[in-house]
Amino acid sequence: MNSTARPISADAESDTGRLHRLFESQQAKARALRTSSAAERVAKLARLRKLMFEKREAVHAACHADFAKPAAEVEVTEILPVVAEAHHAMRKLKSWMKPKRKRPTLLMLGTRAEVRTEPRGVCLIISPWNYPINLSLGPLVSAIAAGNTVILKPSEMTPHCASFLQEFLAELFDEDEVAVVQGAAETTQTLLELPFDHIFFTGSPAVGRIVMGAAAKHLSSVTLELGGKSPVIVDRSAKIKSAATTLMWGKFANNGQTCIAPDYVYVHDEIRDEFVAACREALDSLYGAREKLADNGDYCRIVNDKHYQRVRALLDDAIERGAKLPVGTVPANEDRFLAPTLLTQVGENARIMEEEIFGPLMPILAFDDIEGPIAAINARPKPLALYIYATDKNLIETVLSRTSAGGSCVNQTMMHFLHGQLPFGGVNNSGIGNSHGHYGYLAFSHERSVLRDRFSLAFLFRPPYNAFTRAFIRFAVRWLS
Repeated sequence: MNSTARPISADAESDTGRLHRLFESQQAKARALRTSSAAERVAKLARLRKLMFEKREAVHAACHADFAKPAAEVEVTEILPVVAEAHHAMRKLKSWMKPKRKRPTLLMLGTRAEVRTEPRGVCLIISPWNYPINLSLGPLVSAIAAGNTVILKPSEMTPHCASFLQEFLAELFDEDEVAVVQGAAETTQTLLELPFDHIFFTGSPAVGRIVMGAAAKHLSSVTLELGGKSPVIVDRSAKIKSAATTLMWGKFANNGQTCIAPDYVYVHDEIRDEFVAACREALDSLYGAREKLADNGDYCRIVNDKHYQRVRALLDDAIERGAKLPVGTVPANEDRFLAPTLLTQVGENARIMEEEIFGPLMPILAFDDIEGPIAAINARPKPLALYIYATDKNLIETVLSRTSAGGSCVNQTMMHFLHGQLPFGGVNNSGIGNSHGHYGYLAFSHERSVLRDRFSLAFLFRPPYNAFTRAFIRFAVRWLS
């Protein structure tokens, strides 16, 4: 493999031409890969998984250089999901690739039918900056398992991770099969002009609309993993300490820069004060004394100054509108550091209640009747995740049945992402399509129906329509209706 491949960008006219040539070479390779076996694809995944372990120190270094992410958190949120995804696909791929027999309906007696999966072809994966390794290589595992070629466009906002991906994948694949293309927005625009067979995009709903619009020009299929404001309901029946601990971890891991992070919390009036106190204790347990938090290596940073200023503006606006900080003051900007921040008495008209936060701010709202949170959640675009903390089974079922979300956890946060047997994806504004495991394999596959005629009665439904065939057709319509 070409381990010294230079980064491809579309910043110059010559590089734009090179992207077109790269795409054409991948088209030719994609045709050859249509007949690749399960064993061949598993071998590729095994090499990727093995190299991921060998390069783990380089992953740690790249993530720390981009946003001071601690090594343990890199292991849990960047490396573990990728190797688990590869391991699951390696175990299941042979069965996924087998044609699935389908029993005939009454109308189709005398035929034999099956559904076969075939590679979509040349795929584009556009990955985000918040989990730059995980959300690049996770979809790539599914694309390889399905037998495709891939152009991967990582985020320019995490340049060290993008460079790692460039070198890592060059060790594993020739660029006519898997290639990394680096660059800014202009590069992405150039790529989106190409007629990809499938586009897998992870990012904001705003950019997702642009990607979908570009895909529509070529009628390319898409998987969009977007975001939104993921709500939490903490009922009075909840186990308060457990709820606080898991929510503080889910919210403030990766400095809140997680698409399925809890975005805001509705807490029952009767337990609000107890819950806030439990959150403070949980934060002390997770990250230590607040006054020393800036020196805690277990707490990462906001990715860049632009995003720091955006999150800080949300906080300032909320405070100006009357929000309170029950966990103390917020320190000034030092190295894009922003402490875990809880807010109470947040007005519904505050910007923090309108925009996805994507940072370490947690609005806590009170409710006394579950109808209030349900109505408020349903008034917003459908979220990527919704979390419920309760032991009241009727309340849990009420919330699940009367709201819509990409995925949900009950008495836990974010863990559904790691469940290899569950589909992961959004709904409407929070995404289109699913990923992970078999669902990821299907996202990068076309399900092709195949029907074989053996002794069907199809000849009785075509001309010439004599008395017998007309009588048979009338009988069949009545019998099947």
